[in-house]
Amino acid sequence: MTELTHLNTQGEASMVDIAGKTASSRTAIAQAEVSMLPAVVATLAHLPKGDALACARIAGIMAAKKTAELIPLCHPLLLCKIDIQFELQPTLGKVLIRALCKVEGSTGVEMEALTAVSIAALTLHDMAKAADPAIEINHIHLCEKLGGKSGHWRRDNA
Repeated sequence: MTELTHLNTQGEASMVDIAGKTASSRTAIAQAEVSMLPAVVATLAHLPKGDALACARIAGIMAAKKTAELIPLCHPLLLCKIDIQFELQPTLGKVLIRALCKVEGSTGVEMEALTAVSIAALTLHDMAKAADPAIEINHIHLCEKLGGKSGHWRRDNA
């Protein structure tokens, strides 16, 4: 069985000790999918509340920077780069959101990338809910991570 690193020997929640880990360049990429009416996807940049994509990008960046405040056992990180990209697929009624987070540090940035796409997706939902109250947020997942002891990992279908 794989060890759960955030539990101590008594099974209690515990922050991982990263003091002895070597600092290195670490990158993580995560993705989320937001489904909505195709007409809403086609007009996302022109909604009555303003530029939904710009707002969602800023929200995702802010969320990545606050991950340690939101997820109890995450270490605060000095992020080097956060990049949020949107792929509009109007004919499918989808928006794919991708976040890349990078750090020079002793622990990975997977949670920051996942938090960024989650909050960007929630922001798109908030911005577009008047036009489509049935919006769905799906398939939030880690696509790829680089650096650290485990090296390079990539989801098979990424």
